[in-house]
Amino acid sequence: MTHFIFALLQAGHVAPEESAQSGDLLSPNGGLMFWTFVTFIILLIILGRLVFPKITAAVEAREKALEEAIEGAKRDREAAAQALAEQQRQIEAARNEAQKIIVEGRQTGEKLRAQMIEETHQQQQVMLERARREIESEKDRAIADLRREAIELAIAGASKVIEKNLDDQSNRKIVESFLSSIPVTETKSR
Repeated sequence: MTHFIFALLQAGHVAPEESAQSGDLLSPNGGLMFWTFVTFIILLIILGRLVFPKITAAVEAREKALEEAIEGAKRDREAAAQALAEQQRQIEAARNEAQKIIVEGRQTGEKLRAQMIEETHQQQQVMLERARREIESEKDRAIADLRREAIELAIAGASKVIEKNLDDQSNRKIVESFLSSIPVTETKSR
């Protein structure tokens, strides 16, 4: 192992005359510094005129695009918030309209129900009145029929009793005047 270390030390050791020819990088060299500075200035001017404006423009364009994207996102968010608010207003308005329609429907239904009940009641009253009139007219007809029959029976009975056949017309007048002189007791059931 010691041989190896010794070989490395000999390889790393440079003779003094060799180091003067190659120059030490750590020691200042005026000519090298001048040309390095001139190269740096020329490179800086070339980069400043040709490359830096393009890089700056690209960076500014990227910044502008990002700012526009951010502004667009803000506008879109605001538009979405407005659209959401509008939809919520429309939903609320539709809900209110539906409630209004339901209430109106109930009121209309109640009115129709009351109207139908009233119409039914009126029809019932009309039917009752018609039935009463028909009963009255039937009663009056029955009484008239009974009177006619009573007159004919009375005439028939009187002609048998008298054994004389009087004139039918004069007989009718006599019986009708007699029957009309008798008070009629009417019983009306309602």
